[in-house]
Amino acid sequence: MLLIHCPYCGEERPELEFRHAGEAHIARPENIAEISDEEFAHYFFYRENPKGVTFERWRHMHGCGRFFNAVRDSVSDKFLTTYKAGEPKPDIAEAANGNQINTSKGQGAK
Repeated sequence: MLLIHCPYCGEERPELEFRHAGEAHIARPENIAEISDEEFAHYFFYRENPKGVTFERWRHMHGCGRFFNAVRDSVSDKFLTTYKAGEPKPDIAEAANGNQINTSKGQGAK
């Protein structure tokens, strides 16, 4: 079973407790009322879907209920690290090399 580290609870828990919530670090347009329909559709519907290392949002549904971000390799399905929502993206090179990345509490996912 896949274990996912929740940066808020500080524990690794079974994947069944979590829900994928899409791509992380999506910037909302500053004045969304003034953008065109095409620009809104691009913001709302279109997402990157890279093969390899990706940044995602997850929610600990059956735990603390909070959203957090994760760096995951979509090929191996390995979580390289997790970090709290609102924190900046960690260094991809460090994550891709399999090193633990420290979050604000000094804990990274394996």
